[in-house]
Amino acid sequence: MTMRLAYERELAALREGIVTMSSMVDKAIARSMDAFKNQDLPLARSVIEADAKINAIRWKLEDEALTIIATQAPMAGDLRWIAACLHIVTDLERMADHAAGNAKILLETSDEPLLKPLVDIPRMADIAREMLSDAISAFIHYDAEAARAIVRRDDEIDNLYNQVYRELLTFMMSDPRTISRATHLLWASHNVERIGDRTTNICEQVVYVVEGRLEDIEVSDY
Repeated sequence: MTMRLAYERELAALREGIVTMSSMVDKAIARSMDAFKNQDLPLARSVIEADAKINAIRWKLEDEALTIIATQAPMAGDLRWIAACLHIVTDLERMADHAAGNAKILLETSDEPLLKPLVDIPRMADIAREMLSDAISAFIHYDAEAARAIVRRDDEIDNLYNQVYRELLTFMMSDPRTISRATHLLWASHNVERIGDRTTNICEQVVYVVEGRLEDIEVSDY
């Protein structure tokens, strides 16, 4: 195998690893929301257990990326792409932490009924998952314009988060006995809101790879 062919295979393996990791994170987000909606404690525990596997993949991909840099001395666009991979796997791992965090909240509050049916928080999660899928696609296809468009959807998540915040605050003000349950739901919604923010980080890395400059994509009113 020639050095060039080996190099291309290493890059392809890194790309495939990111796709695999993002799929695992997407599943973690979905399963954590299903667990919350259905008060499914075994499912919540499985999300927490899967988080360790996602962490391991992050370390593996980081090691592979650094090995490529050390042994292949990539230049220009390839170096930017590998540097972006290092940032992306970190954001993916943190998204999984947020999903696992919601699973832990469910386990901590399992002796209490839900304060209200979950509607807006799962919707936030659906949007975040769509953004994540599209962001990884933009990264794979070097599509900076798609990345910028994806960031605009973060406002949808922020709007829902503010709506959840106001509603839960109303519960707490009208009946102090709901404060504990409302606070836990607020934490859960904040975890999902952060997933949207981390997807925005991935989109900024796409722009960096394609255009060669770091850009804070600021389209939100928040």
